[in-house]
Amino acid sequence: NQTLAVLRGRLVRYLMRSREISVGRAAKDHTVDVDLTLEGPASKVSRRQAVIKLKNSGEFHLANEGSRPVMVNGAAVITGEMARLANDAVVEFCNLRFVFLINTELIEAIRTEAAKNQFIPTKL
Repeated sequence: NQTLAVLRGRLVRYLMRSREISVGRAAKDHTVDVDLTLEGPASKVSRRQAVIKLKNSGEFHLANEGSRPVMVNGAAVITGEMARLANDAVVEFCNLRFVFLINTELIEAIRTEAAKNQFIPTKL
């Protein structure tokens, strides 16, 4: 399975299959990878509320790009800030609650492969 992580809500499950996804509210002239309107009332969610990225270190980070705070495990992440997303993190976008689940086996395989491919300079 090539799913890096899952953002699981009450009604829907979003599969993260690329290293970066956008989260927000879709509109006629705007698309996002994760459309929060499918989970519930999202009128207060920004069109581009957040971006979730998988870093080269194997860690996931959420960057808040919206006008309202995003809650990660009960802590507010305000506009322009970033928070690390661990496995089983609870993420809330304007009272829409999700659990972030990491495919730990796949991430460990990616970390191992990245470590093999790192160039390590040697002294001559």
